[in-house]
Amino acid sequence: MTWSCLRSLRFRCLTSKVGVFILLLCVTGICVFWRAETPSYQPPREERHCACDRCLRENGTLFLQRFDKFDEPFLSANHNLSEEAFNWWSRLRSNNPTFSSYIEVVKKIFQKFPKTPELEPPSPDRCRTCALVGNSANLNGSHYGPLIDFQDFVIRINNAPMKGYEKDVGTRTTHHVMYPESSVNLDDTTHLLLFAFKMRDLVWITKYINSGIRRGRTFNTDLMSIVNPAFIKFVHQVWLKKKGYYPSTGFLALILTLHLCDEVHLFGFGADSEGQWRHYWEELRNKLFKTGVHAGNVEFAMIKELSQNQIIKYYGGY
Repeated sequence: MTWSCLRSLRFRCLTSKVGVFILLLCVTGICVFWRAETPSYQPPREERHCACDRCLRENGTLFLQRFDKFDEPFLSANHNLSEEAFNWWSRLRSNNPTFSSYIEVVKKIFQKFPKTPELEPPSPDRCRTCALVGNSANLNGSHYGPLIDFQDFVIRINNAPMKGYEKDVGTRTTHHVMYPESSVNLDDTTHLLLFAFKMRDLVWITKYINSGIRRGRTFNTDLMSIVNPAFIKFVHQVWLKKKGYYPSTGFLALILTLHLCDEVHLFGFGADSEGQWRHYWEELRNKLFKTGVHAGNVEFAMIKELSQNQIIKYYGGY
């Protein structure tokens, strides 16, 4: 092969490489331009009810079938309790009240009481975590105290003590569930959730509002909400299918907490390791005592079902 032929072949190869290089530059430039001018596709974001990893309204039909049936868990000036619901409620601890007397007592309450209790709806911008602390002896030795205090809201029930049990039950309280016979002193920042099981409970609160103190108890009435008697009937009939005479305070508090919170952590519910239904601060004298007029086994079965469906986070103790 002559020298001129070799030079011609080399020139053609070089030209080919330059062409390929220019082509690659063009393709790269087009791709960069395309990516800069064309927004990347993003699938539509799922609308969330809260900022938690899981929200109550997104956790299946078991909860939704019950939750969406009741809109007014608290009494208000415009509560419009039906006479049918009143008749059911008045038989719980009967002292033969009349519907008209009930209307009159509630009217007196709302002369000095906020007409509409605060009930914040869920928001995609926040996650309201709640610890509902029951009184079961299965709390003893649990060391749940720090986990309980970590939640946004800490809801306690009746006259359960904290002093001496802090490592197991925590130290914070934002909301306190009670009725007159189980009432305790509350500080000025704690919300009172008053459960009225009878007419005398409503009369008790009217006297408290007028006098500022009743039976030696103090609490901030500006932070008080009164559970609607119709809500008690709703829980008994819809959640418990009329099992038991009426729901326990603890189970009512649980269903109420599902209305208030986005994520519910449940502590201190159920029997202890020996199968006894007793409080964590006392020994049970009657070893055969179960749950009285309440359907404890049915309530606890519902708690386990809610837990298994990841609607609540249940902590059973040790």
